Order: sequence, then structure tokens, then C-alpha cells
Amino acid sequence: MILNEVLFAYGLEPADYHIQNFGSGLINHTFKVSGKGKEYILQELNTNVFKSPDSIAYNLSLIQSYLEEQFPSYLFVGPLASITGNFLFKSRSGNYYRLFQFVTGSHTINAVSTGKEAFEAAKQFGRFTRALRDLEPRSLKYTLTDFHNLELRFSEFKKVESKAEPEKWALASDEINALYSNYSIIQTYSNIIAKKEIPIRIIHHDTKISNVLFDDNENGLCVIDLDTVMPGYFLSDVGDMMRTYLSAASEEETDLDKIGIREEIFTSICSGYLSEMGDTLTKKELQYFVFSGELMIYMQAIRFLTDFLNNDVYYGSKYPGHNLNRAKNQFKLLNEYINHQQSFSEIVSHLENDSYSLKS
Repeated sequence: MILNEVLFAYGLEPADYHIQNFGSGLINHTFKVSGKGKEYILQELNTNVFKSPDSIAYNLSLIQSYLEEQFPSYLFVGPLASITGNFLFKSRSGNYYRLFQFVTGSHTINAVSTGKEAFEAAKQFGRFTRALRDLEPRSLKYTLTDFHNLELRFSEFKKVESKAEPEKWALASDEINALYSNYSIIQTYSNIIAKKEIPIRIIHHDTKISNVLFDDNENGLCVIDLDTVMPGYFLSDVGDMMRTYLSAASEEETDLDKIGIREEIFTSICSGYLSEMGDTLTKKELQYFVFSGELMIYMQAIRFLTDFLNNDVYYGSKYPGHNLNRAKNQFKLLNEYINHQQSFSEIVSHLENDSYSLKS
């Protein structure tokens, strides 16, 4: 059994441990390993997505060493070393695995239901980037090249649209028109990048709520699932929280009337993130704080729409039109978000100026 081989590699006797599937992640296959009074998390890395596993291992080792030296109290859930001293184990079958210590008394959640959850999650993602602000971002390797490059996503869409089946194009015509009518988002993004208006930072890049560990009192402990940690812009982290926290309906919801904006959750995201990053973000970054949500919602809408027109080769499809429905969902969310922009800007301005919300 392959997993027995992995356990042996970490000095664990398979007969002493019970292995069970764990979590709801869609990319890596995750297991919980229990036995002899100890608990671990074992992950098989999806090399169809992460084609350079050694880059992930390098980044996490570098970050772990830095945090141990500069912020020893920070709870960093990094991979454990195998008996040969490696943080990544390659099995005889060619699969890659990592082992982590399970954080006792912790749990994850799959959807934001309260302002406190949003605040605590945003605070943890902000704390992570803040702790690494003096580590040179370019010392890390890119684990997913152009992951949040909006210009590239638009270019990919145009290539696919030009070759799309007429029937599919017709079904998606409203969404295609919505994509082009919001082209100003691409222009704003392009200007930000071309003019180097905001700094590159070390960020998480996947800030869904399930990537935060909570304690029994719903206080945030730390961020997890660090494979996408690499150089990038704060826009990605803040915008992805806006995209995945603001609506009570998930991106799978097909009843568009259920997709709305919870303004109190927006306030919680801002309060939590700025409580850690308020004195670190530049004035330009604060200027584009609200734009981050537009950027990430629009980008995901493009990606779903592209996949629909391209016969669902990336995300897959559980039923005909699945990715088109996902695109409809995200364009509705984008419209709702844009309708709230004025109040969002006022919230950010208020929190920026309130000394209680920022670190001194």
C-alpha cells in the first residue's frame, strides 16, 4: 500500500496508525493519520496542478526558517521532515506527499456565516503577510505562474471565444457581453501593473475561509494550505475574501436572486485585514482596496466562462452548463458588488482613519 510506504518514510509504523480521508479540498488529496496518541495531516500533492513540487517545498522551508527566527511565536503549520530530512517525499509510484502536525483543538469551516468569522480570517491572512513583509518576495519561487494575471485570463478567453461552438456562444451571449462591458476592470488592472503602483508582497493567493484554522471559541489561529504562497499583490488576497465571503450563496448557486452582498461582512473583512496591515499598506494600496473585489470576482467569472466555451477542460462539469451557471453567478455577484462600491469606499476610509482599527 502506497500510504504505508509514506508512513515508513516519516518513521511511523503503519500498523500503529489509522488513516482516513479528511477535509473538503478539491486539489490535493488529504488524510488524517491517528495513532499512539498523536495526530497528523498527510497530503498527496496534485502534480497536475502544481507541476513543480520542489518549488513548494523550497518556499515553505524558507518561510518556516524565517518565521522561527523572526517570529518564533507565530503558529506556522509547515511540513515535517522525513527520516532523510526532506520536507517532500516521492513514492515509488512517482506521487509526492507531505506530513503535517495536526493542530489539536483546531477546526476549519466551509462558509462564512458571521462577521466574527470574516474578521478573524481576514486578520490571519493579514497577519501572515505582515509577518513576512521584510522577507524579500522574489526570494520565493512561483508555484503557479500567472495565477492571478487578469490580462492572461482575458487573452485565454479571447482565443477560446474565437473557436467556440456557435451553439455554446449563443447560450453564453449575455455573459460574453457582460465580460466586455466590464473591460474597464482590465484597464485598471493593467495600469496598476504597468505603472508599478503597488508593491509585490508575499501573499497566500487562496483566502477562502476553509484555509484558516479556528479554535473552539471561533478565534483564528493561523492560515493553512500554503502551496500557493508566492510573490503577488495584496489585491489577490483581499479580493478573494470579498469574492468568497460577501454572499451567503456560494459560487454553485443557480438561483441568482439568492446572490447578494452582506455589507457587515465587508466591514468585518476590512477591519480584520487592516488591524494587521493598516500601517503596512501603501496609500495606493488603500486606494485600490475596494477594487480588489471587482478584480477577483471578474477574473473568476472570466475563468468559468472560458471553461464553458472550452468544453469544461479545466474545472470539469457535473451537469451540462455547469460552468456557464458558475459564470452567471459571478457576474451577478460582480454587479451587486459594483452597486455597493460607494458605501464600501466610505467604510474603508472610515477604518483607515480610525486609530483603533490600525496598529500603532
